[in-house]
Amino acid sequence: MAVDFEERAAALGINLSQVNWDSINLPSGEDFGIKSDDEDLREEEVDFEQGLGNIIVVDNLPQVLPEKFDKLEVVIRKIYSQMGVIKENGFWMPVDEKTGKSLGYCFIEFNTPQEAELAKEKTHGYRLDKAHLFAVNLFEDIEKYMKVPDEWAPPEMQPYKPTENLQRWLTDAKARDQFVIRAGQDTEVLWNDARQLKPDPVHKRAFWTDSYVQWSPLGTYLATIHRQGAAVWAGASTFERLMRYIHPQVKLIDFSPGEKFIVTYSSHEPSNPRDTHRVVLNIFDTRTGKIKRDFKGSADEFAVGGAGGLTGISWPIFKWAGGRDDKYFARIGKNVVSVYETETFTLIDKKSIKVENVMDFSWSPTDSILALFVPELGNQPAKVSLYQIPSKVEIRQKNLFSVSDCKMYWQSNGEYLAVKVDRYTKTKKSTYTGFELFRIKERDIPIEVLELENKNDKIIAFAWEPKGHRFAVIHGDNPRPDISFYSMKTTHHTSRVSKLTTLKTKQANALYWSPGGRYIILAGLKGFNGQLEFFNVDELETMGTAEHFMCTDIEWDPTGRYVATVVTSVHEMENGFNIWSFNGKLLYRIMKDHFFQFQWRPRPPTLLSPEKEEEIAKNIKKYSKKYEAEDQDVSLLLSEQDREKRRLLKEEWESWINQWNQSHEAERLERERLRGGEVSDEEEEYEAKEIEYEEVIDVKEEIVSSDYDQ
Repeated sequence: MAVDFEERAAALGINLSQVNWDSINLPSGEDFGIKSDDEDLREEEVDFEQGLGNIIVVDNLPQVLPEKFDKLEVVIRKIYSQMGVIKENGFWMPVDEKTGKSLGYCFIEFNTPQEAELAKEKTHGYRLDKAHLFAVNLFEDIEKYMKVPDEWAPPEMQPYKPTENLQRWLTDAKARDQFVIRAGQDTEVLWNDARQLKPDPVHKRAFWTDSYVQWSPLGTYLATIHRQGAAVWAGASTFERLMRYIHPQVKLIDFSPGEKFIVTYSSHEPSNPRDTHRVVLNIFDTRTGKIKRDFKGSADEFAVGGAGGLTGISWPIFKWAGGRDDKYFARIGKNVVSVYETETFTLIDKKSIKVENVMDFSWSPTDSILALFVPELGNQPAKVSLYQIPSKVEIRQKNLFSVSDCKMYWQSNGEYLAVKVDRYTKTKKSTYTGFELFRIKERDIPIEVLELENKNDKIIAFAWEPKGHRFAVIHGDNPRPDISFYSMKTTHHTSRVSKLTTLKTKQANALYWSPGGRYIILAGLKGFNGQLEFFNVDELETMGTAEHFMCTDIEWDPTGRYVATVVTSVHEMENGFNIWSFNGKLLYRIMKDHFFQFQWRPRPPTLLSPEKEEEIAKNIKKYSKKYEAEDQDVSLLLSEQDREKRRLLKEEWESWINQWNQSHEAERLERERLRGGEVSDEEEEYEAKEIEYEEVIDVKEEIVSSDYDQ
C-alpha cells in the first residue's frame, strides 16, 4: 500500500524540512517498501576466483595485415583446440595502431589451467614455418620474468657445513648389515645383530613417509615419498635429509643404477572426462635436486607397447643401461624404443629406434646392450634382437615361430640371456615352453635351445645364479612340481648347457638365490603357506627345511649370510619377520602389527681386486680366526646370559614359594577356626580309608541249555 509521507508527517506535526535524513539508518536489508532510485545501476557481481592460470601467450607469430587476420586465427585455433577447449572470446591478437599489422603474439584463454599448461608443454618450440618458431608462456609467468634484475649479481656464498660420511655405515666393527621396516605409522632402520640374536635399533621416526620407502641401488640414500614430492636421507645413524625433489602428488620413484639420478612419477585425473589420465615424469639430479628433464603427456603415451590406458603402464617406465655410469636410459613407445643419453638428456642421434610392433625390452645389467622382443605380426615371425648402444647396430637376431608369449632373463654379470618362449602346438589348442640361451660374451653370440624332458610341463619359475653360470627352473603341475638345475658350462661341456639334477615333487613355487650364489631357497608361498627348503647347489643337498606360515616375501641380505622371511599386512595375522642363517637355522623372530615393508640396505660393489678376493679365499682360515674368537666370546656371553636368566627365573620361583608358605602359615589359625578346631594341614593327620560299596544294577533270568538236556 502506497503511503503519502507528507500527509502523514503533517498529521503527526512533523516539519520535513527540518529532518536530517543522513542521520536515519534503516535496518540491514529493510527498505520499508521504498524502491531505490539507483536499483537499475547495480553492477554485476564479479568472480575474482578464476585467476589467470588458464591463459597462455604465444609469441613469434607472423605479423599480418587485417585481411589475413581471420586466416591466421583459424590456423592458431586449429593447433590449440587439440590441447583443450578455448573459451568464447578467448582469442585476442593485439594490433599496431599505426600500421594495422598484428604485433606477432596472441593471448589464448582455455577452460582450465591444466589445459593451458598442456598447451605450453606441447607447443613451446613448435615450428609454424621456416621463419616462425613458437615461444609459449603462461600469462602468470610474465610477472616473474619482469622481476628479473637487469644486472647479474653473483649468488651469495653459503658457509660450508660438514656432514656425516655417507659410507660410514659400511665400516661397522661387527660387519653388520642394516635394514628398514615400516609398521603402523612408524619407519625404523635397524642393524641385523645376528650374533646377539636380535635387531639393534638405529633410527626411528613416525610418519616418515606417506606411502613407502626405498633404498638407492648402492645403499647411499633412503628415499621417502610425500604429497609435495620425494626426499632422500643418509647416514649411519642420524639420517639427516640431504635433498628434496618437488613433485606434487608423486606416487612412484626410481634411481639410476649409479645413484646419479632419481625419477619421480605422478598421474592425475583429467579435467575433461573424455581425456586420459595425465602423466608427469621428472628426472632429477640426485645431489643438486635440479630437474634434468621432464616428460608429460597422456597415459597412453607411456603405456607398454604404446597401447592401453593407465593399466598399460609398467613401472619403471624408464629403464637404465647396465653399469654404474648412468649414461643411457630408454622407454618403449608405439613401434619405437627411445634411447636417451644423460649428457644432454636428448635422444641419441635425435631419433628413436623404429621397430614395428615392439612389445618389450631390457638392458644388459653390465653393458650398453639392449634386448628387444617383437611378437608375430601377420606372416612375420616373432624375434628377439640385440642392439649395441649408442651405435644402435643390431648385433644379433633370432626369429621365433608359433610364439604365444616371451620373457627375457639376464644373468647378473651380463654373460647370458635366457629367453623363455611359449609356443603353440600344431593344433593351436595348447602351448609348450622352451628356452633360447644367448652366450653374450662369446664370439658371434651363439644361441642354444633348451627343451625340458617333458615339453608339456608348465614353467612356474626361472632364476639365474647371481655371478654364476647355473640356473634353476620349477616346472610341472602344482601342488608338487619338479625343480631342475642346469649349468651353462661344466667340466666336460664348457660351451653347452647340461642338466645337473632334478628334485622331484617339491612344495615350491618361487626361487631365491643367495647374492653370492651356491645357496638357494626353494620357497612355497601363497597356497603353500610358507614352506622353505635351504639347498646347497654345489653339493646338491638339502641343508635344512622350515616353515614361515603365510610368508609373503623373502629377501637375502647383501652378503648372503642371512635371509629374512616376511609376512606383511596382506594377511591380518602373523605380521612380522624372521631372520635365518644361510643354512636354514632360525635366529630370531620379530612380530609387528600392521607390518608393511622390509628391505635390506644394499651394499656397493667391493673395492677389492679379483686377485685380492682369491687370495683371501685361499687363506680364509687365517682371516677367520679373528671372527671365530669373536663368535666364541659372543657364544660364551650368550651362554652366561642364558644361565643368568635361568638363575633369575629360579630365584623368582623360590621367592614366590616362600611368599606362599608365609601366607599359608599366617592363615593357619583362621583355617582351624573354620574347621571347628580340627588341625588338618599336615599330610600325616589324614587317614585314608577304603570303602567297598555294592549296588545291584539289574537282574535278568536266562535259561541255558546243557549236555544233560540232550
